[in-house]
Amino acid sequence: MPENPADHPQLDNPAWYSLTGAHAGYARGAGRALRYDPEVSVWGATPDDASAADWAALGALLAPGEHISLPGRELPDGWEGDGGTGLQMLDTGFEPRDDDGAGLVTLTAADVPEMVDLVERTQPGPFAPRTIELGGYLGVRVDGKLVAMAGRRMHPAGWVEISAVCTDEDYRGRGYAARLVRAVASGIRADGERAFLHVRWDNYDAKRVYERLGFVVRREFPFSFGQPVGADERNALTEHDTAA
Repeated sequence: MPENPADHPQLDNPAWYSLTGAHAGYARGAGRALRYDPEVSVWGATPDDASAADWAALGALLAPGEHISLPGRELPDGWEGDGGTGLQMLDTGFEPRDDDGAGLVTLTAADVPEMVDLVERTQPGPFAPRTIELGGYLGVRVDGKLVAMAGRRMHPAGWVEISAVCTDEDYRGRGYAARLVRAVASGIRADGERAFLHVRWDNYDAKRVYERLGFVVRREFPFSFGQPVGADERNALTEHDTAA
């Protein structure tokens, strides 16, 4: 039976339930406005019933000129920026195999420069210098070159997000993404949890790959990227006053 999208409400606001749960050690802020340490992730969060004061408190956590990403949330009144719509997909039929992970390498902090370079060239989504600390990053190397990778990111109770799934353009069509997603999902299952992921609504090839692996669409999922209205102007005035 297909899962009801109303099930697992923590997945509607995954950054909040990660920062108040498994990722509390990476949280910056207090009370009802939290963000990840910016060297770990660009996500920020407020609770499901956030008030204008909560959003103002989140805005106060931003550095001058900084925007923050809000997974699953539309920009509230008093904020400006942009965003888009993706699909949130759940692992509903994945069965681990003994050969999951064969031929893949475990990535470590020493690999971060190559990982950042691969992300910049393939644009799978945000990846910060310490994102690797969230764990489970695997890669494919060809002649020593990192050509594909995937790992873990948000971690609301019972679920772990698969993220940064990307392959160098010259090495696509070899099944690397499917192998990586399967291996990361297998590790999540071994930990007693389930995998979820996000994909652009118009990335049909990736969606088909995930469906073949046993993922199904739970819901359309908004992503917003913004800052409080007028923040740039206020920052410019502050810098002018400081310089004066």
